[in-house]
Amino acid sequence: MLDIKHLRTLAALRDGGTLVEAARRMHLTQSALSHQLKDLEDRLGVSLFLRKTKPLRFTRAGLELLQLADQVLPMMRQSERNLQKMAGGHSGRLHMVIECHSCFDWLMPAINSFRDHWPEVEIDLSTSFHFDPIPALTRGDVDLVVTSDTGAEGDIHYQPLFRYQSVLAVANQHALARQDCIQPQDLAGETLIHYPVDRRRLDVFERFLTPVGIEPLATRQTELTLMMVQLVASGRGVACLPSWALQPYLDASLITARPLGEKGVWPVLYAAVRKDQAEAAFIQDFFQQAHDTCFRNLPGILPVEES
Repeated sequence: MLDIKHLRTLAALRDGGTLVEAARRMHLTQSALSHQLKDLEDRLGVSLFLRKTKPLRFTRAGLELLQLADQVLPMMRQSERNLQKMAGGHSGRLHMVIECHSCFDWLMPAINSFRDHWPEVEIDLSTSFHFDPIPALTRGDVDLVVTSDTGAEGDIHYQPLFRYQSVLAVANQHALARQDCIQPQDLAGETLIHYPVDRRRLDVFERFLTPVGIEPLATRQTELTLMMVQLVASGRGVACLPSWALQPYLDASLITARPLGEKGVWPVLYAAVRKDQAEAAFIQDFFQQAHDTCFRNLPGILPVEES
């Protein structure tokens, strides 16, 4: 009568707080999630949560199942890992390179969780400020690259993690803060602050300015997101960053963010690995750890399947 997917759904509903957020975490439409919950309630003959309550409240039956979920789901995941280790692939090397330089906030918790379960795997982490990481991945110098670009390399597997919105950060008093969205020509008179990487690896150029032949008035580079935000807040320029990376500064009212164009710019973040390593048990588990950490901690991201 009960299925493991029901326990996962209830846990997602509790952790997400709303049907909308639970559906996002489960990669389901809200309608499909509601139907799944109603079907479970009909089969059990009890209500599991109180609808139209804020915050969401569970019934005694729902709390009973949540208690079961908290016991069973971690045990199942650990058993899966143990079986994978028994089948081989319990040790290896995972040298990672970040192209998305705002990713440290979610990547470090994912690495810490991964290390707890795979202590035999050697882990290293670096940024790609000063080299092109995909050729290094192909050569075997590194093992995983976090990137928003996919290439034509036949020996590379790109595992989608999530979709995110690139937005323009401006000072609160900036004229662009009063617009609903940013057009490419708006940046023709601005100093654009960005990470010190080739512009072909920056969303604001590749997906917004370059296709229409617009150049910013000037550019300025910094390796630190915090420094970038400080420069923007003091009126020294504007910067394009993922919306989730800017959220703490927006919550503190230090800056303002506006979407790029009426429809926004929504890149996909990938974990790139060599195809001959993609099915290794520890690689697959890292994909899962990264996915779970992102959807637990990052506001505004979407599953790749959604539009």
